[in-house]
Amino acid sequence: MSEARDMRIVALWRDDPTEAPMTVDARIVDARIASTWDLFGAFDLEGAGMRPFILRRDGGIDFGAGIERWRTDLREAEIRIGANFSVWFNETDSGLYRIVKIAALGAKDGL
Repeated sequence: MSEARDMRIVALWRDDPTEAPMTVDARIVDARIASTWDLFGAFDLEGAGMRPFILRRDGGIDFGAGIERWRTDLREAEIRIGANFSVWFNETDSGLYRIVKIAALGAKDGL
């Protein structure tokens, strides 16, 4: 078993890498999210600045009270550069994201 590392995951939407980049902070062990608790992240939606969220244990993306909840399978994905995972924005619309950077929290360079 590999050592646990606290990392920032950066992913881009495959359909348009300039729209809605996503970041999530998580503890990674053996290329998987080992964090069983809620995680913090953010989307940069439409260039309007970061929109923070909590990634719930069940894969729900929670933006706060009264805001529609999205979901993702990121917790099941292999955490490596080039790996893909899905984000469902509602029941009929989803996007495929690709991990483009993994960096130790506080580091200036990615892996």
